[in-house]
Amino acid sequence: MPETDLHTLLRSVRVWAPDATELRPFDPAAAPETPLPLFTRWFADAVAAGQPEPHTMSLATTDADGRPDARIVMLHGADADGWAFATHATSRKGRQLAAQPHAALVLYWPVLGRQVRVRGPVVAAPSEEGQADLHARSTGALAAALTGRQSEPLASLSELERRSREAWERARAEPGTPSPTWTLYRLRPTEVEFFQGDPDRRHVRLRYEETGEGADDGGAGTGGWRRVLLWP
Repeated sequence: MPETDLHTLLRSVRVWAPDATELRPFDPAAAPETPLPLFTRWFADAVAAGQPEPHTMSLATTDADGRPDARIVMLHGADADGWAFATHATSRKGRQLAAQPHAALVLYWPVLGRQVRVRGPVVAAPSEEGQADLHARSTGALAAALTGRQSEPLASLSELERRSREAWERARAEPGTPSPTWTLYRLRPTEVEFFQGDPDRRHVRLRYEETGEGADDGGAGTGGWRRVLLWP
């Protein structure tokens, strides 16, 4: 196999090719006063545009020493209580959130040239909510949770196959089986930024900043929001 020249390959890749991307106009003056309705609208747009796996997002955390980490997780919901995701409390990200309960999320929908960034503190939902969320999902999701030991060293793939097979059997036979360490987390945003790409690179960036003033129904936080335009 010939060796790949990474730099040449990178220069050959097109960003937002017209046959694969629709860069829509975005008027921030018409945006709602709170971020959640706009997020819901943009998410629905991504689904309607055929974006594969629009609910996947990057989750960035830091460990006890302040070193950053990131991975892709699934969005479990977004409402007045925050943006939700789940993992084992004993996993690497679970331990990091216990040490530093703040995080950032990024959702990217290339079919529309859009991304949404969310930052804020993270809280763990009560255990019964986490278990209810888990059992509302697929058998495979439960089997994965029951396999357990997430982020621990693995001796061999055969051990994973054995543990996974046992977990699948239990998930099918006992669909209500709890996974004690499985935890639903909610990021309560203090900032939410919406980015809309533009073909002339005049990208539109609108950031919502929590003010801590007044009532709020726009996606967690403790108060109202102000909107700020940003240079691209």
